[in-house]
Amino acid sequence: MANLNHNNNYMRTMIMGNLSPSELSILLVEPSDTQRKIISARLAQEGISNIQTAANLTQALAIISRHHPDLVASAMHFDDGTALDLLKTLKETEAYNDIQFMLVSSECRREQLEVYRQSGVVSILPKPFSSEHLGAALNATIDLLSHDELDLDHFDVHNIRVLVVDDSRMARNIIRRTITNLGLKLITEATDGAEAIELMKSNMYDLVITDYNMPNADGLALTQFIRQDSQQSHIPILMVSSEANDAHLSNVSQAGVNALCDKPFEPQLVKQLLYSLLDD
Repeated sequence: MANLNHNNNYMRTMIMGNLSPSELSILLVEPSDTQRKIISARLAQEGISNIQTAANLTQALAIISRHHPDLVASAMHFDDGTALDLLKTLKETEAYNDIQFMLVSSECRREQLEVYRQSGVVSILPKPFSSEHLGAALNATIDLLSHDELDLDHFDVHNIRVLVVDDSRMARNIIRRTITNLGLKLITEATDGAEAIELMKSNMYDLVITDYNMPNADGLALTQFIRQDSQQSHIPILMVSSEANDAHLSNVSQAGVNALCDKPFEPQLVKQLLYSLLDD
């Protein structure tokens, strides 16, 4: 089973399509003057010059209403709300759906970061962060803004039928957008493992992308159904999860998951995995 997570350092200087990091427009939302200067300087070191800054959510939303950045890089806490409030506004406002979101925080408790992982952030950067961390986050943003279709030997990518299973609508949206940019168009969504099982009883798919933690039936139960009780027992399964501990890896590996990808969902790592799953 392949295992790739968001700590992988992946080609931080690569250019995807016609877009490079220097062309990104970034809004930095940070309450500390000192941190705004430090982070802006780090972005400038990556060749990014189009940087706007805001000290709180009110300022950030005013800027976004006038000019849509490619990426919002945000601290977690402000005097008028949290980064989650800002993230939800972006995800729930159709005009802002194309704006990517990166959390920059010194918070390291997994339970505090889990809601951000589930909400479709492009990356979670620690404070302080390394050039590799920043480069990977910028490249993930570029991947989500670019169209770089899979070129497969054994499949027409446009005909691949994908079942995406996640109880988070925002997580499904980020997965859908990522794989659509890779050329996969035939996408069916399920809100949990139980719904996915019912869909698989009457529909055929070429690939399942599923979350692990879900109500009614989780990703492990779905995998067990596919491998043991379905008519599609050999279908590739990519599990997207933020719970990549040893016990979890062992359970899903034994159940028959082909590959595990950590959240946030990194497009280039997903592309590598899809090549290995679909073109093996």
